[in-house]
Amino acid sequence: MANLKLTKVKKAYGAVEVLHGIDLDIAAGEFVVFVGPSGCGKSTLLRVIAGLEDITGGTLEIGGRVVNSLTPKQRGIAMVFQSYALYPHMTVYDNMAFGLTLEKGTPKSEIDKRVREAARILQIEDYLERLPKALSGGQRQRVAIGRAITRDPQVFLFDEPLSNLDAALRVQTRIEIARLHEKMAGTTMIYVTHDQVEAMTLADRIVVLNKGHVEQVGSPMELYNSPDNLFVAKFLGSPSMNILPARIESAGSTTRVVPEGGSTVDLPIATPASAQGQTAHLGIRPEDLSMTSEANPPFSGEVVLTESLGEVTLVYVDIGRTDDPFVAKLPGEVSIERGRRIGLTAKPEAMRLFDESGQALRGEMRRAA
Repeated sequence: MANLKLTKVKKAYGAVEVLHGIDLDIAAGEFVVFVGPSGCGKSTLLRVIAGLEDITGGTLEIGGRVVNSLTPKQRGIAMVFQSYALYPHMTVYDNMAFGLTLEKGTPKSEIDKRVREAARILQIEDYLERLPKALSGGQRQRVAIGRAITRDPQVFLFDEPLSNLDAALRVQTRIEIARLHEKMAGTTMIYVTHDQVEAMTLADRIVVLNKGHVEQVGSPMELYNSPDNLFVAKFLGSPSMNILPARIESAGSTTRVVPEGGSTVDLPIATPASAQGQTAHLGIRPEDLSMTSEANPPFSGEVVLTESLGEVTLVYVDIGRTDDPFVAKLPGEVSIERGRRIGLTAKPEAMRLFDESGQALRGEMRRAA
């Protein structure tokens, strides 16, 4: 197992810089997931760590050793690709053994032991004599993971390994990857995905990237409950957090906020006196909203769409204050016809406040985020 340390890591293609001085520490044995929108630099960062892309600036250390100039093979890493990258003419056994056969001095008995142990861990022992074309997508992905396991790497790198699988197989394979991390305790894993569910369920820590910068690093629930800025708040969560323009009416040990066109809200957040009168953004997650029959609800509007998902119903409400409808995640048994006017409310401690630039205003919350 090995830790990783990235210090001011940059990557440029000609005059275009895509990674802008990344600083990141990954502890040995951690499962870290890189997430972000398309083009944010997450796959480029993974390829830089793998040695498939040269570093333009900064330092990358693996296990306390600077590896900037080392080849992928010398870095002690193994990578699982989105496309599986299996040799179609080789059996599963030969695909998994191939990397070891290229290493001089590895006895055949050791190769056989490693291949069969990896097959046992991934439950593909019955497929060792098959060709890749005889396997399902999920089985091929397990073979690709098995090939990485046989190399006994210090660091596993996964580049969107589940994106080619259907929904059911993604769930199954995600569970298998989580179990794999448990079985291989101490092995560092770095995983790139655009899927929030994968990130939230697999990661010890999530790294949120945007335009080649790290926006925030933390545990899944830390990022979900206490986003540093509007980007992270809106990126994590499905549907994303509702955001309303607002004004800070008074600051102090509590903060009084007036959402645009709405009722005054007293938030249990301490803000400096200088914040008074400033514009801000009020954030409320869909699951924190509930229907209310009070005469003057904090939020009200016309239902423009409902989506029944079984356990929950998503209700989209035009409150007339934003371009996007307000989204409430209500119990599944709720049935509301389109065009009906409803009122919504949320507990103040469930709301989040961001300044004009989009940075979180937290102060001292009375309830831990």
